[in-house]
Amino acid sequence: MKKEITAKTKLIGLIGSPIEHSISPSMQNEALAQAGLDYVYVAFNVGLETLEQTIEGFKAMNVRGWNITMPDKNRMCQLADKLSPVAQICGAVNTIVNDNGVLTGHTTDGIGYVEGIRASGYDIKDKVITLLGAGGAATAILAQAAYDGASEIHVFNRADEFYTHVEKTAEVLNQRTDCRITVHPLEDDSALRTSIQNSDILSNATNVGMAPDTDKCLIADPSYFHPGLIVTDAIYHPYETKLIQMAKEYGCPVVGGLYMQLFQGAASFELWTGRKMPVEIVNEKYFHLDIKL
Repeated sequence: MKKEITAKTKLIGLIGSPIEHSISPSMQNEALAQAGLDYVYVAFNVGLETLEQTIEGFKAMNVRGWNITMPDKNRMCQLADKLSPVAQICGAVNTIVNDNGVLTGHTTDGIGYVEGIRASGYDIKDKVITLLGAGGAATAILAQAAYDGASEIHVFNRADEFYTHVEKTAEVLNQRTDCRITVHPLEDDSALRTSIQNSDILSNATNVGMAPDTDKCLIADPSYFHPGLIVTDAIYHPYETKLIQMAKEYGCPVVGGLYMQLFQGAASFELWTGRKMPVEIVNEKYFHLDIKL
């Protein structure tokens, strides 16, 4: 379906770096066309060094909204005028809605993660989760899963700038939800192995395994797995990471990053337009996932 650009066409965007691998422009423009909405979605390669200038330009042009990916999620949170409750807890955003210069930050990564698992035929309610990572996507998954009924979440991350932040996030969520959250150093291999053995779901929310470094994986070998463990990955480039390949070979059910990508995009689409994304059409054309809606 060919899109006619007019002087009335509204702009939506995606910012981050690198950005060339993103499937968001294809899926969002297809959804906009199918819904008959006069918008166009464009990707912009924007790193932290030019982020503030870019946002000022977007505000001046009255861009309706934009997605944010690495490395801009945390800084964008600070530049927003308002934050959704989950975004406030996470300290990171992946979606901005611009209402005449007032920027509201949301995080739809967690929604995409939870909805992607549900569309795969599983559920996080009352489940024990081992979560790898503490960046923007990981904290969004952590918060959404806690609010949506996970019973326990064990977070593992390296001792970097995100570790202290996720400890504080865990404290808040432990007070506000019924989910019990603990944070562990990723270097503690014994604790990681024990956590996975006692979990229903293992989720990688780091960028380890993303192209071009597709031979990397935080899990050393399949001995960490157990029968029935659901293994998920937020990475969708490549479609099957080394973690997902290893889990499939072991016999674990898997949920790749494209599920999360599809449903976080659907949530962003609705925030900008007030309309539901035609998920089935977008999936059929770009994702080819076995979804159960």
